Order: sequence, then structure tokens, then C-alpha cells
Amino acid sequence: MPQLAPERGRTATPSGRSLPRRGREAVLIAGYLLLAAGLTTAQWGRSDRLFHQYSDQVLFEWMLARTARALVAGENPLHSDAVGFPDGVNLMANTSVLGLGVPLTPVTLLFGSQVAFLVAVAGCLAGTAAAWYFLLSRTLVRSRAAAAVGGLFCGFAPGMIAQAGAHLHMAAQFLVPVILWLVFDPRPGRTVRRGTALGLTVTYQVFLGEETLVFLVLACGLFALAYAVCDPATARRRAPELLGRLGVGTLTALPLLVYPLWWQFFGPQHYRGMPFDVDAYALDLLSFGSWATQTVAGGATSAAGLAPNATEENSFFGVPLLLLSVVAVIRLRRRPLVRALAACGLVFALLALGSSVGVGGTDTGLPGPYRLLREVPLLDLAVPARFPLIVVPVIAILLALLLDDVWQRDGRIAGRIPARGVWAVAVAAALLPLTPTPIRTVPFAPVPDFISSGQWRGYVPDGRTLVAVPPVGGGEATSGMLWSARTGVAFAAPGGFYIGPSGPGDPQAHWGAPDRPTSVLLRHVARSGQVPVVTDADRAQAVADLRHWRAAVVVLGELRHGDAVRQTVELLLGPGTRADDVWIWDVRDQAA
Repeated sequence: MPQLAPERGRTATPSGRSLPRRGREAVLIAGYLLLAAGLTTAQWGRSDRLFHQYSDQVLFEWMLARTARALVAGENPLHSDAVGFPDGVNLMANTSVLGLGVPLTPVTLLFGSQVAFLVAVAGCLAGTAAAWYFLLSRTLVRSRAAAAVGGLFCGFAPGMIAQAGAHLHMAAQFLVPVILWLVFDPRPGRTVRRGTALGLTVTYQVFLGEETLVFLVLACGLFALAYAVCDPATARRRAPELLGRLGVGTLTALPLLVYPLWWQFFGPQHYRGMPFDVDAYALDLLSFGSWATQTVAGGATSAAGLAPNATEENSFFGVPLLLLSVVAVIRLRRRPLVRALAACGLVFALLALGSSVGVGGTDTGLPGPYRLLREVPLLDLAVPARFPLIVVPVIAILLALLLDDVWQRDGRIAGRIPARGVWAVAVAAALLPLTPTPIRTVPFAPVPDFISSGQWRGYVPDGRTLVAVPPVGGGEATSGMLWSARTGVAFAAPGGFYIGPSGPGDPQAHWGAPDRPTSVLLRHVARSGQVPVVTDADRAQAVADLRHWRAAVVVLGELRHGDAVRQTVELLLGPGTRADDVWIWDVRDQAA
């Protein structure tokens, strides 16, 4: 099937590696790591800053902390009632990133969830770049420089930077090149061994990010089909080997994944659908030629109106890079691999436009190809704006092949100008504007001393919860979830930022825990700053809600409208007590 090895007349690098080459590769990987670490500098040593999509960071910090606790305490890693109490949260259905949380457990336990999250961000970006470099340099190109450029773009494209500050499960793509190699490696034989390795790698990818795996399966299927059209003879010759590996891989992964996937789709707190309209998360056609916010050519307004939010700026490649990609396809068009890549990239770029194509912020009414997927199970949950993440490696491979071809030919333009220099300038002109800038941060109230010092323990006996105000935040993170993450999930709390069912007997997806009247009231005050009229019925409802949550203490930390919230809680529960840097209400007796 599709060729992931140098074509005839272009042999792969010999397996015996000289020390100098290993040293150069070590320097390259160190460079990837330094670049990735540099993108997180705005949060180093700053407990009062979170990346701009702060709710997602809180979620993933909590997931990393929960995984560490589950390993140490021997708890179920697929479910927890430490948030969303008393019903809890289905972690398999909520991007628990166990594949990152398990190996990072020592970091989480020693340095806390914030450091673990930043290490995960840097590791995902650099690891993805390094993995693609090795795939390109060992299979597709002779030039190490070409492979390094391809790996750099795969790891640090605008879409990857946009995702990394919020969505670890989308940034963790370092196993994608491994899976591609295990599927498409043209060398025959060892079907069982390679198929088994494929099954184990796919299993691990499920615990990194299922959405990435779904996209990868789609891309592999479309790529294989396109390659078969371009080179049917090679496709027929390699099909038995490929199908054999897929069969062994399926038999290997299936028994390992049956229970976790059952838990995800049928276990406690499973849900159906999404709590938002996926069509609202499509990209504008003009986004492909524009600059992302977090690039040297972009800025605060460069992507305005072209993406649903800053985290989904996945298609911002810029006109120079798009033109260079087209030139690469034209120059290398004789290769079936290139034609198949071009077809794959074009299809997924079109899917990103959603069900109705938007141009310059205006809905044209033209139907987008995503309409064909709207009713397909699983694919109807895919966010259209993330399909360009498949286009990223397509462009990277085209660039690597182009540079490699230029380097091998070593010709001259007009008989005098070295072609290598011209093409190097062209690639630099296309990529330098996309140089990433440090991931933006926003202020967020740090964990109060009352929480971090453990003073809360004197108020919360076993089986009771700590209720941060507001208790349930709807579609955004609450202070209580961040406090939980940075104390190692030491206490249980209601609410949280995750997806669950709308309520008992209603599996429709809902942001966080189902609302209680008191949480709705306090959330409104926290947002508006307006103290409402509180009735006896409101007070009775507050006690009922506290009993539902099995509350022991209500804690008010730093909030934008903190005074209004404190006055409202006092109207509901009576006078509060100042304890260190928070207000508390001891409700152990009221909510018994």
C-alpha cells in the first residue's frame, strides 16, 4: 500500500549510526525541547496565571492530579466523585489523558499539577516534532535538514500551539508517526510482531486522545484509497501485508480496550452527544491564508472572526506556505505519494469549513462537505475546526520532500544562482512568519492559603465535601476544581468543568454537574455583581442543596464580585467567618 520509504534509487540511511550524527540529532531534539519550554515561560513560577483558555488548563491539571492520586491510593482511574459530587464524573468520557498522567505521576506528586501540566505541554510539542523527524529521516528523505524542518512544523504549527495551551489530548501526537510507520512500512514479513506493536500503540493512543486517533484512522483510510487510485499495482501488492497487520492489531487492542470503552459509553455518568453545537466550531475559508494569534506575523486581531476561539486556530497557514505547498505538489506530482497526500490534505481542509461555508465572517450558505458526516456515529461528535490538524503533517511531508528533492538535484537557476539557496529562502519566507510566540496567559486567583496550608481539613470530616463559591460553574471551571487539582485532589467538591449527563435518566450531554437552584443563584451574582432579594424559600433551598452535596464548609475565595457574593451567601446561610484569606461558613450541622 502507500509508500513510506525512499523510492527506487533512494536508499534509506544505513542502520549503523555514527556518533556525530547521533550528536546532531541530540542537539536537534534539545532544540525542540528548548523551543517548547520557551513557549510556556509566561507561567513559570506564576501560580496566579493560567493559559488563556483557563478552564481547559484547570481541567487537565485536575486530570493529572487525579491520575497521580488514583495510582497512589489504588482508586478507579476511570471514574471519580471528587468533582461533581455526589454523582461524579466518567473520566474515560472526559479526556482523562491517562497516557500522560501515569508517566508524569512522579512530577505531579513532587512539584504539583501546574508544573506537571507545563511539562506535558512542552513534552507533547517537542515529542511530536521529534517523532515526525525520525519518521521522515528514516523513511522518506535523505536530507536530515529536510526532516528537521518537517518535524519542526509538525510539532510547532499554529494549530499545535493553539491546542497545546488548552487541549493536551490534541497536542499529544507523538505516537501518530509511530502508528503510521507500523501501518504503512513497506517491508514485508513479521506481520504478527508489527501488528501486535500496532495494537499496543493504538491502545496507548486511546489513553492519550481518542479524537486524534479517530482523525488518524480517517486520514489513513482516505490516504490509502487515494494512493490505490494513483498506483493500483503497488496497492494490490502491499494490501495483504497491510490488512494482516491491521487484523493482528485489532485482535491485540480489542481485549485491552473493551472494558474502558464500555465504561466510557455505558458506564456511570456516560452521556450522549455534545453540550454544544459542533457546527459552531467551524473555520472560515479565509483563515487558511491568515496569521494565527500566537505567531510573529499575527496578533490580537489577526484571526478575529475567522475561528470560533483562539484555541481552534488550526488552519492559519498563511498565503506563502499555501503557495509553497502547491508548488511542491506540482514539482513532485509524478510521485503517487505526493498526489495521495495532496488529495488527503484538500479533503480535510474542506471538512474544516463545517456544514455551511463562511468567508470573511459571512455565512455564504454554500454547503460544506462536513454535512455528510453530521449523522455518522462518532464522527458527528468531531469538531470541524480540528480537521486541519491533519493538514499540518501533510504540508510538513510535502515540505520535507521538496527540500530533499532540491538538495539531491543541486542545480542552478539561470545557470548561476544555486537552486538550494533559492528554495531555502522560499521555505524560510513561508515558515518564519509562523514562528510561535509564548502561549498567552490570563490572571486567575491563586489557591488561598486556607486551602494550600491544609486549614480546611479541620472543617471537612470523611464523607463530607468542601463547597467553593459558586459551587457549579456551568461551562467554565470553578475555583474549587483548581483548588482540588493543586492540593492533589485531597477533598471532594460539587461541580467542575467536564461533560456529563443532563440528569438521572437523561443522557444528553451537559457541561458539568446538573445545576441546583443555589448554584444558579450564586453563579449569577458572581457574574453580575448584583445582590438579589433572598427569600425564606431560597434559604430552605440552600440548605437542601448543601445536604445534597453533603457539604461541611462553604468557602469564598477571591472573586471579581466577591463582596456581592459574600453578602448573598450571608443572606442564605447567616454571617460568615474570616479564616486566613477566605470567608467560610461552617455548615456541618445545617447540612447533616
